[in-house]
Amino acid sequence: MKLKPLNDRVLVKRLESEEVTAGGIIIPDTAKEKPIKGQIVAAGPGKRDDAGKAIPMSVKAGDFVLFNKYAGTEVKIDGVEHLVMREDDILAIIEK
Repeated sequence: MKLKPLNDRVLVKRLESEEVTAGGIIIPDTAKEKPIKGQIVAAGPGKRDDAGKAIPMSVKAGDFVLFNKYAGTEVKIDGVEHLVMREDDILAIIEK
């Protein structure tokens, strides 16, 4: 299945969280929090202002981002969980 987000929405695939702490303690699945980092799979064209002029997106497919903990709507695409969220829910772009 292929999804193309509309307006200022993005499709994000969560990155896996770490299973071991820096001190070597293994974190069980029940204690793990959902990761707040992800990679943008697809991005919409951007939203329009009141005059109808297009405002371009500041993120693009392939960017690694940090987002709100409870942001977006979860969707399953080909058995893999993704999030569809607004660009406003993205807090930062992670530069490597």
